[in-house]
Amino acid sequence: MASTCRPSASLAETLGVSRTTLREAIAALREAGMVETRRGRGGGTVVTYRAPAPGSQRLRSEGAALRDALEFRRVVEPGAAALAARRDLSADQRAWLVASRVAVEGADDVAEHRQADSRLHLAIAALSGSDLLVASVTQVQAMVHEMLVAIPVLAPNIAHSNAQHRAVVDAVLASDATTARSAMETHCDATSALLRGLLG
Repeated sequence: MASTCRPSASLAETLGVSRTTLREAIAALREAGMVETRRGRGGGTVVTYRAPAPGSQRLRSEGAALRDALEFRRVVEPGAAALAARRDLSADQRAWLVASRVAVEGADDVAEHRQADSRLHLAIAALSGSDLLVASVTQVQAMVHEMLVAIPVLAPNIAHSNAQHRAVVDAVLASDATTARSAMETHCDATSALLRGLLG
């Protein structure tokens, strides 16, 4: 049975994201055929996606682990971006960061895109100079990757992600730690909103 989404303001508050981010996530889910938006009295956005076997302990466990990973990522990756922006990066490090971003945008297929995306996030972590941050980002990227490969890849999502990556990289290169942190938070929130929507 399809379920109706709560009003956007309430749902955005519950998920801890902006209404703009929420609208983009719902639009992506609608394009993937996972929700429908009905007009008129009693209308709204309803979930049409049917998840496997409700009540499964495995699904509950995976859902809890993903939520934990997304919250952990929201703390760790923006911090890594801010720390990278505070460092005096060499010309080679700056070139590596730019090349990592360009590789994501130039990926030829979904698998290559996901790998390049993860490598960019790991490059930012490495430039923070913290081995603990690199280990943490590696762990959370692996968890998020498993979920992202299970959902449709849509052109609008990739376009938004690329723009967010550029904002992070530009801030790191400009040594603007505040903007780097904020841009990475925006990026993490966009991914989180999409994945949380699938979890229900």
